[in-house]
Amino acid sequence: MAAKKSSSIIKKILLYLLLIAITLFMIGPFLWLLSTALKSASENIFQYPPKLLPEEPTFSNFGKVMDVFPFWRYLLNSTIVSGLTVILNVLFCSLAAYPLARMNFKGKNTVFILILSTMMIPFQLLMIPVYILSLNLGLQNTYLGMVLPHVTTAFGVFLMRQAFMTVPYELDESARMDGANSFQIWWKVLMPLVKPSLVTLTIFTFVSAWGDFLWPLIIVNDQNMFTLPLGLNMLSGTFTSDWRLIAAGAIISMIPVIVIFLLLQRFFIGGAMKGAIKG
Repeated sequence: MAAKKSSSIIKKILLYLLLIAITLFMIGPFLWLLSTALKSASENIFQYPPKLLPEEPTFSNFGKVMDVFPFWRYLLNSTIVSGLTVILNVLFCSLAAYPLARMNFKGKNTVFILILSTMMIPFQLLMIPVYILSLNLGLQNTYLGMVLPHVTTAFGVFLMRQAFMTVPYELDESARMDGANSFQIWWKVLMPLVKPSLVTLTIFTFVSAWGDFLWPLIIVNDQNMFTLPLGLNMLSGTFTSDWRLIAAGAIISMIPVIVIFLLLQRFFIGGAMKGAIKG
């Protein structure tokens, strides 16, 4: 018994050590970026051996970036684009997932398979026709031009379909007996019951939209419409010799994503698991 207990303790210790090592590996780049942003001009960021802790920590780099870098304008653009993308993506993916999960019609499984198959097509292959279509619609240098290509995703439809399928069908029947139509069942019965999955889709969509660089770079050529990723790309040209300011700008752009995730993390695991359980 003692040997078994001792073996269990050793396994737990090894497991915790492994988890700590993985954690350090994952957050290591972020810690190094933060360290670089906090180092003063007198410190050599390329010294060997490298030092993680700054000798003279300073927040002046953040102030310098915001003086030259139109941070608030780019932050507003990123917020509008990400917010619209999240709202429209959650709305349309939920609407598309409802009939695939709750209705019976000919070819339903075929439609669902075709939707999932689009996940294998990289967006880079579609950029040229989407760009031409956006130009024909007059969407260059507009928020809608940056948002519309991402308002519906196969992953979002899949996640919401799986979430809807976990809800008992008896609730639909009860609502119909009370006179509710399909839209009312979707909005008033199903949507409140799949909030964890909605939050999960919100987090994934927000992170993707906030960090999107390639499509805004193609559809936008007016600097007043730049998002934060495009602005950070300008920093690498403006401050080529001072990586402290580039690191400070990168840290600033990451703060909203971290805040959103911390606020919604309690729903995240439950929503992801619910979408994966029902198949």
